Amino acid sequence: MTLRVLAAMSGGVDSAVAAARAAEAGHDVTGVHMALSSNPQSYRTGARGCCTLEDSRDARRAADVIGIPFYVWDLAERFHHDVVEDFVSEYAAGRTPNPCLRCNEKIKFEALLDRALALGFDAVCTGHYARLADGVLRRGVDGGKDQSYVLAVCTPEQLAHAMFPLGDTTKADIRAEAERRGLQVADKPDSHDICFIADGDTKGFLAERLGAAPGPIVDIEGNQVGEHEGSYGYTVGQRKGLRLGTPAPDGKPRYVLDISPVTNTVTVGPREALDVTEITAERPVWLAEVPAGPFGCQVQLRAHGEVYDCVAEPDGDRLTIRLARPARGVASGQAAVLYEDDRVLGSATIADTARVPA
Repeated sequence: MTLRVLAAMSGGVDSAVAAARAAEAGHDVTGVHMALSSNPQSYRTGARGCCTLEDSRDARRAADVIGIPFYVWDLAERFHHDVVEDFVSEYAAGRTPNPCLRCNEKIKFEALLDRALALGFDAVCTGHYARLADGVLRRGVDGGKDQSYVLAVCTPEQLAHAMFPLGDTTKADIRAEAERRGLQVADKPDSHDICFIADGDTKGFLAERLGAAPGPIVDIEGNQVGEHEGSYGYTVGQRKGLRLGTPAPDGKPRYVLDISPVTNTVTVGPREALDVTEITAERPVWLAEVPAGPFGCQVQLRAHGEVYDCVAEPDGDRLTIRLARPARGVASGQAAVLYEDDRVLGSATIADTARVPA
């Protein structure tokens, strides 16, 4: 069946090969590059983001080689509101967001997909490493590149109009294929870090927007052991950059255990205090039938993170996840993605954690 496909082309090798495969499969493919910054030089320049003039030109050259029409769509205002401002507000609230996950949710599979469907396209094609068949989202075969975690926020309705042509291939093979196809991005390095923070200094980026807000750093007994310039500059599990004036009694490193924006307090303590066995998550998105009660599955708590056996219990717009063994350094604001082997069952946003005795 021939489909009208809109291929999201970031300027990297993955999206270029995905577009080429969709065209080779006989679909009517149009390439589009999303301009995500009103001033590309203010985001990442000449490097490995997805917001640069260089990336736009690389995407256009790839479309020319593939032989498909190509356009640039200005989504800068939407990206700034839904991804950048959300990123800042989440840190201000003491949470740790995942901007790549939010970009998939709000930009690629909401703003872009909505516009594509309105223009008569049947599907949006991206270079994500994940597999999709009959509405079932599964991990990509390349475990090191699998991106099912950041796609788990998409709804079944959105996935019904999605194509992920790379899910059955390793990254090494994709680069080799790009070279065979004559795509100049075959050896282009992957993007890293956060695309809209040009110098990689997240703390400085937040300070510029939220301002200085000094407050205490305390230990688990409530004793002040240091001072911070803004609680938004910390995340649960952080060890470096704490600048504590008082060493721990046992001389061991201390880690961020909790961030309270209400009292503007950062709590630190020993590594073992980071262990949690129960997670409360909110706003679940289900990609499978919602179970009536508790059920066994696996959960992943960060992108490319460890997978834990668990029992998940849905309750309306809440989800309780009980881990078979402790997880360390789980931050609110991240996604908890449930799996059955390699199949994605659903996701929810982590709201709270606890250490519950066995």
